[in-house]
Amino acid sequence: MCSKHSDNKTRFIYGDMTEDSSPASHLSVAMTTNVAQTTGGNTMTSSSQRGIEFYFRCAVIVVALVATAANGLVLYALFASKQHKKLIVIVHQIIVELFTSSATLLIYFLKFFYIYFTGSVGYWLCALLYGEGLLWLGNSASIFSLTIITIERYLKIVYPVWSKNKLKIWMIYSAMAFAWIISVIAFVGERFPHSIVINGVCLAFVTLNNYPAMVTIIIYKYLAYYVIPIFIFVFCYWRILLVVRRQARVMAGHSAAASSAAQAPSNQIQTNVIKTMILVCALFTISWTPINVCGAIAYIYQVESEVMYYVTTFIAFSYLCTNPFVYATKFNPVKEVLLRMIPCKKTSEGNAGTGTGQAATNRTKRTK
Repeated sequence: MCSKHSDNKTRFIYGDMTEDSSPASHLSVAMTTNVAQTTGGNTMTSSSQRGIEFYFRCAVIVVALVATAANGLVLYALFASKQHKKLIVIVHQIIVELFTSSATLLIYFLKFFYIYFTGSVGYWLCALLYGEGLLWLGNSASIFSLTIITIERYLKIVYPVWSKNKLKIWMIYSAMAFAWIISVIAFVGERFPHSIVINGVCLAFVTLNNYPAMVTIIIYKYLAYYVIPIFIFVFCYWRILLVVRRQARVMAGHSAAASSAAQAPSNQIQTNVIKTMILVCALFTISWTPINVCGAIAYIYQVESEVMYYVTTFIAFSYLCTNPFVYATKFNPVKEVLLRMIPCKKTSEGNAGTGTGQAATNRTKRTK
């Protein structure tokens, strides 16, 4: 049975606390739309609003399902192509995105059912699942992981000598662990103290009506999850492209050297990785800009728009399934493994090989 409570988009007033558990609340508390009215403890929502929310949840489930399957295939391809040891940070990024898409799929599936929360188990379900806590935990780790990849590429390309001598493998693993640690700290500090269950209903993001504290949280989220990552992406990849362009000119002047020929495969993989990650970072910027910009507008001008909420949130969710398709189509080692998995591709290659062998046999007979 579908939920009788519009928990995602409802602002509850309980004493001196305000609840907002929408997905956009992770980045902007001001993005919440007041689409339900509470009178005497009864929540009343129009049928059209419930219908829109139903289709929105269905669309998110489709996106999450595609993203989970695609991330799983890309992760398999990285191991099958023997690139998992060379590209540890990218493997970690795919694992984080697989976790996020799986959590999204589970959470939005549960939202189709009415769950009466009670006891400590109900509280944990409210904070972790129904309140979308695990979803935003994975999203935070994904953003930090993508930033780590950018910095790692920057150090290896712009400062190759320093990174070869100073950048140790334990530093990479420590950075990946840091992405999870900082995300867990932010998650625990935000979700658990602000999640409550009242009369079996999950109120997943409860905050005191403290204006300075609310402004501080909003500024922190904009800086940590949007402004600073995009600044790092632009700065690092701009410097990387300058270095790669300069190296290309030098290599062109020494194209006949044997060392150039020996380093060609390695340089090609490096260039392929850089192009792939630039596209991934660009898609992150495109996907998350609408919800951040509209959230700022909603907060500054006190604008409430249901359409704006659903459209910008769905665009942000679409980032879950765009990344694996980028890796599958642009990153050559992954692309080659996935192409070999296509049955019709194998059949056509087999027929081509048979045809070539038969032609060679016929030529041999004619020669004799």
